[in-house]
Amino acid sequence: MTASWRFSLSAAFLLSAAGALAAQELPPAGFGSLRQDQVAITLSTGNLTVRVLPLDERVIRLLAPDTYASLRELKRTRATDMAAAARNAMSDSASAFVVTFFGLQPETRFEPDQLYLSSQNSFLRPLGIVPLTPRWSEGTLGQREQAVAIYLFPSDLQILQPFSVLYGDLRSDAWETNLRTLDAERSRVLGRAAARQP
Repeated sequence: MTASWRFSLSAAFLLSAAGALAAQELPPAGFGSLRQDQVAITLSTGNLTVRVLPLDERVIRLLAPDTYASLRELKRTRATDMAAAARNAMSDSASAFVVTFFGLQPETRFEPDQLYLSSQNSFLRPLGIVPLTPRWSEGTLGQREQAVAIYLFPSDLQILQPFSVLYGDLRSDAWETNLRTLDAERSRVLGRAAARQP
């Protein structure tokens, strides 16, 4: 079983065996305690904040149970849209992220196509974008307004390895630090799950 979502041409989505991840490497659900802000990658300008959150099961299962359930439901309800976006890019699989743009000033411009990832000396552009909020295409936010979308990147992205998030001239390497937070929480989750066993 893989923790990244694989989108099939014959089904809306499958939690499949793409990649080398074995089923036992997936942490048990319902035992996490992390907040989204402890996991998400954030970039900020004077007018805009960009937050990037992986939807990989190996990540979101380490979040608090209500947060995990909400993100799991988001993936389920948007699975058809994500599959269509991946298919349009001639791909049957993708790594999904929730990306949020927050306006800090009135009439803040944002450029959805300026968000990229850099991993293992490769520059990764989105395969597709699935908007979740109205007026996404307008590219403008009011103060304290947000625009949210699911971004699909190539499925060979190694989510448990360091990667960088780039938006325009901004770059964040915070994922390397976040991985240490995830590793520590994964150990705690396994301990909590073991303690629940009879």
